[in-house]
Amino acid sequence: METLEHIIAEHPFFAGLESYYTNLLTGCATNVRFDGGTYIFKEGEEANEFYLIRAGRVALEIFAPQRKPIMLATLGEGEILGWSWLLPPYQWKLHAHALEPVRAIALDGKCLRAKCEQNHDLGYEVLKRFARIVEQRLEATRLQLLDVYAVGRS
Repeated sequence: METLEHIIAEHPFFAGLESYYTNLLTGCATNVRFDGGTYIFKEGEEANEFYLIRAGRVALEIFAPQRKPIMLATLGEGEILGWSWLLPPYQWKLHAHALEPVRAIALDGKCLRAKCEQNHDLGYEVLKRFARIVEQRLEATRLQLLDVYAVGRS
């Protein structure tokens, strides 16, 4: 039987994390499911969790007035959804739309922030891992912008 602790320890985001920290994280975790077509969260809503995607695909979208949603990225198995829980004002900056049924582990941001304040080594490990995710997503967005605006084309 797979336990939450085992699932968290095996997730690529937490690869190599000491079991002591995995145990701390497990206290903030729950299994969640989302039906295809539903929104997991929307821009401006309170952000108090993040998700380890176990199965399914999620679109990250932005909305502009009188326009269709603009899809920025698609996330899937083994990826992380959400980092707005990490910094005030703890509000989502995008919409997350389940493109198909999604299974994930939700980690409660308030719980995790409290544990990181109590254990700065855990906080540093979590922050290092999220910094990598933010860097990857910013680079992907930069490449999309270069493609959209056709830099270098006449």
